[in-house]
Amino acid sequence: MAIQSTSTPLYEKFSLKSDAKRAVEIFILFLLVSLLAYRLVHLEDRGFEWQVALVCESWFTFVWVLVVSTKWSPVSYKTFPQRILQRVNDFPPVDVFVTTADPQLEPPIITVNTVLSLMAVDYPAHKLACYVSDDGCSPLTFYSLMEAAKFAKLWVPFCKKYNIQLRAPFRYFASDATTLSGEDCSLEFQQARDTMKDEYEKLIRKIDDATQDSFPFEFTGEFAAFSNTGPRNHPTIIKIILKNKGGHPDALPHLIYISREKRPKHPHHYKAGAMNVLTRVSGLMTNAPFMLNVDCDMYANNPQIVLHALCLLLGTKHERDCAFVQCPQYFYDGVKDDPFGNQLVVLQEYVGRGIVGIQGPFYGGTGCFHRRKVIYGLWPDDMKTKMKSFSSNGELTQEELLNGFGSSKQFINSAAHALQGNSDHPKDLSNSLEAACQVASCTYEYNTDWGKKVGWMYGSTTEDILTGMAIHTKGWRSLYCSPNPPAFLGCAPSGGPASMTQQKRWATGLLEIVVSKRSPIYGTLFMHLHFRQCLAYLWILIWALRSIPEFLYALLPAYCIMTNSHFLPKGQEPAIIIPTAIFVIYNLYCLYEYFIIGLSIRAWWNNHRIQRITSTCAWSFGILSVVLKLLGLSETVFEVTKKDQSASSESTSAELGRFTFDESPIFVPGIALLLVQLTALLTMLLGLRPQASGSSCSGLGEVVCTVWAVLCFWPFFRGLFGKGKYGIPSTTIMKGAILATVVVYFFRFTSTN
Repeated sequence: MAIQSTSTPLYEKFSLKSDAKRAVEIFILFLLVSLLAYRLVHLEDRGFEWQVALVCESWFTFVWVLVVSTKWSPVSYKTFPQRILQRVNDFPPVDVFVTTADPQLEPPIITVNTVLSLMAVDYPAHKLACYVSDDGCSPLTFYSLMEAAKFAKLWVPFCKKYNIQLRAPFRYFASDATTLSGEDCSLEFQQARDTMKDEYEKLIRKIDDATQDSFPFEFTGEFAAFSNTGPRNHPTIIKIILKNKGGHPDALPHLIYISREKRPKHPHHYKAGAMNVLTRVSGLMTNAPFMLNVDCDMYANNPQIVLHALCLLLGTKHERDCAFVQCPQYFYDGVKDDPFGNQLVVLQEYVGRGIVGIQGPFYGGTGCFHRRKVIYGLWPDDMKTKMKSFSSNGELTQEELLNGFGSSKQFINSAAHALQGNSDHPKDLSNSLEAACQVASCTYEYNTDWGKKVGWMYGSTTEDILTGMAIHTKGWRSLYCSPNPPAFLGCAPSGGPASMTQQKRWATGLLEIVVSKRSPIYGTLFMHLHFRQCLAYLWILIWALRSIPEFLYALLPAYCIMTNSHFLPKGQEPAIIIPTAIFVIYNLYCLYEYFIIGLSIRAWWNNHRIQRITSTCAWSFGILSVVLKLLGLSETVFEVTKKDQSASSESTSAELGRFTFDESPIFVPGIALLLVQLTALLTMLLGLRPQASGSSCSGLGEVVCTVWAVLCFWPFFRGLFGKGKYGIPSTTIMKGAILATVVVYFFRFTSTN
């Protein structure tokens, strides 16, 4: 790879800071501190509810400090792929990883479209290799990829000849191709497009037929390896589906199927384990210096994304300034106004870009370009020696190599090449199959540093955050790539159960990091994690812990109404202006953030209420999962989120936006909270509250807060009377009612003591 020197940069960095926005954030912080001061001054002459409010508001103030620090210095990057085309004579190889785990929850047609979009990107085909990890060991997935490879021989040349921009077939054929491709609608193009559409429909039918048939395969030939296998009990299966034999830039990239060995008594470490196997197998076969990993539903939406990422990876003066390039996660076919609060637009626009301005974006688990040598455990200071990774004298001994990377000498040699910054010469992929099967076995990582110092880190179901933090802790920086059009698009979970499951998994994994030995605080005090980057990591890691004070604070108004007490300053007190100002200014501030990027009031409200629901339901179960793990009563489980290629065309917009439920206990805390609020309002309306002592009775503030909580949980209120998937199952309602009854009796008990 040779880069011609020139004065024009491959990327530019822009500051997005706003002094007015900063002033509002500081003023909100001032109000929060003022409220704490007021509570401390009047702490002795107030009751139990005052003390609870003080503790909760202290936590909210701490979280706001983290938010302000994280959002303080937002930046953006603009990349110039045309410049890199002029400057780079020989493009570096890139290995692409696609991960899937369950053909039922992640239909093969979704994986196929992602693979096809990646194989068709604007990059020399002989410099690309696409590896698909199938953690479900599904012959259906393998069959789908084999059929997709046949279609790719038509699809990839079609995309490049006519400069098609949407290169995931299911999106291209569902859209106005003339508008999106910018073609002249010539007869030749129309005929080629019609041919492609017919071929794609044939591909869909083949995959659908195979999916509907319980036993569509004869386990002979290529499928013999799948006989007598199960998702959690099978040998290593590696199949080379496509091979770029002659190193032709206009041919098709390599396509390799991998299903690592799994046995019941051997830990497999979920996605992190799959990523480490992909890293080792690719290291033996192609050993590209850069690796892109995407989830099976995140197709390449921008055909020049590899060039955009290389602008950042190759454009930095020092490699330590760019360990990885993270692309934001955007979603296609999102329901209008984001009723489930999982499109993450505002979060990425403000918090995400704020993190970019510190030490760089978090690793998001998908849409990320990595330097292989960084994944192999290289420290920034080791760049001077090009190889030092585990020792202090700049040389790796044979024993250290064996301990770090395992017992495969062939892989150790490839790792040494990667750590030195050298690319292996092209080799016949078939010659590496035996060694590849060895490094993909379930026992290969025993007594090595994989998952501890090398590769994707183990110990959390959010392996992405843990791995990215380990990289930042060493002193590396990361960069953010957000081209137009977006680099990758995926499908967001639809409905309540899928959204809550995803949030629970995130909260569980993040809390696992908090209680582990890999705390960001340690990384700041004793290693090279920047202080504000530490605060940014703390902001996301404590998501689960936030459920406790938020749940208690949501109960406070109901408690005060039922016990005829108050936790807010009385209406005649001047101090009432403090919580009122916090409530009004904060919500206007959030509303402004939505308006400025073109979102509606309805989108703001949907995200606000879903935040309350998520905190109460999903995050609280995240805490429970980690507590049970710490007590040794259960292990945390990586729950795969169901993927849907597109929203059902048979559903109306209103139906698509309605919250759905199932019998999962994850909804019980939300139901209980709603029932407690309704009980409090009913108690007030029926005059069943006890007599207040002096002027300590509840007032308008507590009533407003209770009504606000009911509005936030309005989807649950509708669910109490809904039917089918829109209704809460009676057993779940009963569990919520029992919990609500316990809470109400606790209120009565504390008020009489």
